[in-house]
Amino acid sequence: MLATGAPLGLCPPRLWAGLRFGSAAAVAAATAIAATTSVPVVRLSMSERELPAAVPGWLVLRIPVGTVWAEEAAFRAALATAGSSAFGKSGGRLLQAAAFGLSHISDARTTGEPLVATVLATGIGGWLFGWLADRSGSLAAPILVHLASNEAGAVAALAVQRHAGIR
Repeated sequence: MLATGAPLGLCPPRLWAGLRFGSAAAVAAATAIAATTSVPVVRLSMSERELPAAVPGWLVLRIPVGTVWAEEAAFRAALATAGSSAFGKSGGRLLQAAAFGLSHISDARTTGEPLVATVLATGIGGWLFGWLADRSGSLAAPILVHLASNEAGAVAALAVQRHAGIR
């Protein structure tokens, strides 16, 4: 991130734009994830997923810092900046989105999720996160949406498993 000189937009006024865009998109993402828990195939997938034993550490540290911050700094800040310098704004966004999707191959293999669907879905998500970062001028926007998506998915999986008596 430092090597690319990536603009983070974490100071006003860009920060305010990032918080505004990110908050709206985060609410939409979390709502969509919550709504999908009523879909039987989604509930089944959530009930079969192996979740970490240390739930508080997962929700408070691993997701926000180890996943969201690390991925947003790497993909939306560093790689998007380097890619934009090499291939233009659209090319940079496409590069970081493709790399983001491909980076989830091991996750798909570990969880038994369909590989192509996982790469496509996370690639599209990465493109949208990049669009939010570009539109707001702040990394805060994709951070909020990414955080809301991951936390909502984690909480939904926990709730489904607890309701089914799995946890």
